[in-house]
Amino acid sequence: MAFAEIDGIRTQYEVAGEGPPLLMLAPAGFDSSISRWRLNGVWKDMQPLDTLRRDFTLIAYDRREAGESGGRIEPLNWAAYARHAVALLDHLKIDRAFVIGGCMGVSVALAIGARYPQRVRGLLLHWPVGGYRWMIKARSNFDRHLDYLKTHGFAAVAERAKRSGLFWNDPEAGPWSAPIKHDAAFAARYLQQDVEAYRALIAQSRDNLFSDTMPSGASGEELLAMQLPAFIMSGDDASHSASSAQALRELLPNARLSSLMPPAQNAASVAAWIRECKAQVH
Repeated sequence: MAFAEIDGIRTQYEVAGEGPPLLMLAPAGFDSSISRWRLNGVWKDMQPLDTLRRDFTLIAYDRREAGESGGRIEPLNWAAYARHAVALLDHLKIDRAFVIGGCMGVSVALAIGARYPQRVRGLLLHWPVGGYRWMIKARSNFDRHLDYLKTHGFAAVAERAKRSGLFWNDPEAGPWSAPIKHDAAFAARYLQQDVEAYRALIAQSRDNLFSDTMPSGASGEELLAMQLPAFIMSGDDASHSASSAQALRELLPNARLSSLMPPAQNAASVAAWIRECKAQVH
């Protein structure tokens, strides 16, 4: 593991393996950290940070406001997440990379593809998020944080954040729970904010990120303009709707949707899919 200042944010990252670079955007909603590649879903059985070392130079990192990475109290949007990811490539002096996203990592991958297409060799999109139920869940997590803040105040939010360090699994702790937990100076600054300005910032972030039922991360117009090779493997639940995968297949000009659906997806088949995607990009 290593740390660097990336887009002004202290960021934990890991580089391993050999071959073309693969930027890895972890699953687990806002709690997107390197550890999620070892603990979540099919990745727990697959262990991609070990399995794929002979296929790629793997670049995994804790997204801003997740894991051991820091954060910045500002309106959150997909452009900010994309900028942070590409700044990591800059730090590592990597011009172009394959980009794989899982869950909400797909959304960041789409944001990168829309804004920095020259940095992407191909997009691997596993279980994209979107749809009505995802939108309601995502917005409600921000609203739960606002309600908790209104009832209990900043000090209680900070204490809760210090216990969990999570937002998606503990929405009341808020989107800056990880840096509050790991950085005492950040926690002190967090407590000094104007509450009304902060409430407006949270509402703006919620609306920036989750304003419709489209697959999160890029607008329909941005998807239609994206000429990158894109490979999609669908989920099939309330957050990872099959309709989101179909929408990406319909809108991305160079998209290929895997026919493999859960529960047939497993460690071996997903690893094979990743390798097949790589082989199809020249």
